Amino acid sequence: PHRMSGRLPSAVLVTALLRQVHDAGGSAMVLAKGDLQAGAILIVACEKGQGFKILERGVGPNGRVELVSPHTVAVDDADAVTAYWKHRRARDPDLWVLELDIPEAERFAAETIGEG
Repeated sequence: PHRMSGRLPSAVLVTALLRQVHDAGGSAMVLAKGDLQAGAILIVACEKGQGFKILERGVGPNGRVELVSPHTVAVDDADAVTAYWKHRRARDPDLWVLELDIPEAERFAAETIGEG
């Protein structure tokens, strides 16, 4: 069962995350805009344009909502990463896609869009 009561709109989370990354000296951009209220958020994380990792909000092994990484993408292949998110977005037009280029991108994302 989804509990939507305590969740901030996706657009608010995206704005907060972009601001945090920029404030910390990183680069962050929206690659695709999703549904303002309930769109899922997929993050392409990298550092200086290398070492890509895809993160998205999902249910982790402990049953809590957290950032998870699908194991289907070659992290050193920018074209494969782009193809992956474009394929996902074709199936889910409400999906937000963000690129965060900052050391510890995963930590920034988890603090902002993870739930605990």
